Amino acid sequence: MIVPYLRGYGTTRFLSDETFRNGQQSVLAVDTVALMDVLGIEQAVLAGADWGARTADIVAALWPERCSGLVSVSGYLIGSQQAGELPLAPEAERQWWYQYYFATERGRAGYERYRREFARLIWRTASPRWDFDDATFDRTAASLENPDHVAIVIHNYRWRIGLGDGEPQYDALERRLAEAPVINVPTITLEGDANGAPHPEPTSYAGKFSGPHSHRTVTGGIGHNLPQEAPEAFAQAVVAVHTQ
Repeated sequence: MIVPYLRGYGTTRFLSDETFRNGQQSVLAVDTVALMDVLGIEQAVLAGADWGARTADIVAALWPERCSGLVSVSGYLIGSQQAGELPLAPEAERQWWYQYYFATERGRAGYERYRREFARLIWRTASPRWDFDDATFDRTAASLENPDHVAIVIHNYRWRIGLGDGEPQYDALERRLAEAPVINVPTITLEGDANGAPHPEPTSYAGKFSGPHSHRTVTGGIGHNLPQEAPEAFAQAVVAVHTQ
């Protein structure tokens, strides 16, 4: 099993200081395919949550020949700038408070200064029944101490709502993603029964999976960080989708 850091996290580094710190959705999937190429992996089961789930979804949609199976927490997460610019109902908008915080320079400076405090707050609100200890948090929070982390996060959220430009070489990929392509590889979608973060209902995305697809709700107070809160259920899904 390979568990890579996404760009801007952990030990990832850019080769040049001049490279644009791009966090748009398609580029993270391009990174994944490039990693598979370097490692000589022609095809693999892709599994993830949050940014990882979106990235896995995109690889499965655009490069299905590289994906033998998909495990996606919170289901179909492919989006577009056009969709991101549409206003939501006030209660839904309130859940995305940090997206608008990041849209400001105050938010950028605040995240730079308080990234660990921010992460702890998100953990508590997105997984309200997860009784994690300081050691568990500290192991993950160490991945935020990356010189490009803030730039990647800020660009990702600003790009989503049309406040940041992507790079032209990815425009064709984004146009394909804006059409919300159907995923036809074998898929298991997962959701925790106590996810406190914004997430779609499973019935809303079931039709986006045209291949063998099943959904599992993981019970026991499991929140947004399902792979870490319920690692056995996550691993079982990976094994199961591999045999479908």
